[in-house]
Amino acid sequence: MDIYMDDGGELTATQIELLNRVVEATAKLVPDTNASEVSISFVSTDEIQSLNRDYRGKDLATDVLSFPVSDEFVIGPGRPLGDIVICMDVAKVQADEYGHSLERELSFLVAHGMLHLLGYDHETPEDEAIMCATQDKVLGLLGISRNEK
Repeated sequence: MDIYMDDGGELTATQIELLNRVVEATAKLVPDTNASEVSISFVSTDEIQSLNRDYRGKDLATDVLSFPVSDEFVIGPGRPLGDIVICMDVAKVQADEYGHSLERELSFLVAHGMLHLLGYDHETPEDEAIMCATQDKVLGLLGISRNEK
């Protein structure tokens, strides 16, 4: 799978490799993915707030947004999944609040965004339980645990 990452120079090579592994592990865990590419961008608080307002009607900053590619635009054998947008400032705050490393928080956000691109959601308690269990499985397979500094 092709992974396009625009980190604005904020990530280390080790962090980029970790997030690439999270993308691959998430795609492999979900059956019949047939994913060919995904894009991950890191943006400012103002940028993510604008996106959240414009696309979700929520005028506040958030940690991660996902924009899946519509099936009507898929041509050929592979399936481009779409775009994941992460706010690094919010991720840093959340990592501190939860008492774990930035790498763990970014890994969680990438897995969460990937699952949204793959059709998961958390609108109902049942769906949320499935999505949370899948996120935990992805992170567990990679040895990424909570409260890991």
